[in-house]
Amino acid sequence: MMPIPCMKVQHLFMARNDFSQLDFRKWFDRMQPQTVSIATWLLYIDGAFNFLHFLDKRDIFGYWRATGGPIAILALLFVLCYPAGGFLMANGKKLGWVLALAASFSPFILRLMWKLDNPYPGITVQDIIFGSSYINFMFEAALCALLLHTMTRNYVKAWLR
Repeated sequence: MMPIPCMKVQHLFMARNDFSQLDFRKWFDRMQPQTVSIATWLLYIDGAFNFLHFLDKRDIFGYWRATGGPIAILALLFVLCYPAGGFLMANGKKLGWVLALAASFSPFILRLMWKLDNPYPGITVQDIIFGSSYINFMFEAALCALLLHTMTRNYVKAWLR
């Protein structure tokens, strides 16, 4: 058996202690750039609405809950990524930004899976992109744009660990 190099062992201990520094009272960081701040608020708001849609079987998250199976678990994980991403970004963790990206693109991914699951020819690309509501699409697109904005990416590179 090969010994583990010292650097990898230190990295494992640092990763284990990294989440011990979370402040569970800190849900918003006022010192972040405006794109990250607005994205954090949108993550919490969209997460709450998508959780309600998941519970009452509305929209794409509720559709997959009603269908059941492993994609229902995936839809629930996507719903949980919204508040987790916002909370971790507010606490300065890069994992929060990754979870927020997964959450922001999740409605598009789930609608694409819906199209692949239902080979009905009446489902168009417009249905995949826009979903059931144009207003809902505006918030989904705004969240994606805020998280991929240059200011956000530069902040993630420089400050999040």
